[in-house]
Amino acid sequence: MSDLRFDARKTAIVVIDLQKGIVQRPGSPHPMAGVVANCARLLGAARSVGARVVLVHVDFTADGGDRLAPAADQAMRSAGQMPPDWSELIAELDQQPGDLVIQKRQWGAFYGTDLDLQLRRRGISTIALCGVASEFGVESTARDAFERGYEQVFAEDAMTGVTEASHANAVERIFPRIGRVRSTEEIVAALRADGGA
Repeated sequence: MSDLRFDARKTAIVVIDLQKGIVQRPGSPHPMAGVVANCARLLGAARSVGARVVLVHVDFTADGGDRLAPAADQAMRSAGQMPPDWSELIAELDQQPGDLVIQKRQWGAFYGTDLDLQLRRRGISTIALCGVASEFGVESTARDAFERGYEQVFAEDAMTGVTEASHANAVERIFPRIGRVRSTEEIVAALRADGGA
């Protein structure tokens, strides 16, 4: 699949929820340590060619009043009061002053944030998505990006799900309909080959 090409000036790597309170959880099918390492590789490649880096994390107010809590058959469990560093981005992302940092309050990174505004003002038309969880934060962000007309690439081995089946559903049934699913290696190679185009 050598059709992958990037214009670094119009490309952003968008990392979803690699924060201290989330990376401690298990992932499936890819171990969280491997996901973190692959995301770091993508960010390193992006920075080396001048592509934009976007680091997304989720956080809530102390009273929890901004959390979504609709009646649901399998409602997301709240762990109560989160530790003070719960939403801090992990050190492996090597956050730089020029990185865009987006704080969200739900699964997706577009709704209720200025992500779309920040990308458009910088002329970004292509995003490569990675992070956790494939079927929640990544997929919700991807669906919104699709509806906003962004070209998308999904780093399959730089994301992981809550279960192997739910990850597979996202990468086999959803993502191929709204973008291109590739490996970290393929995306890094394309960034390095075409980053200055």
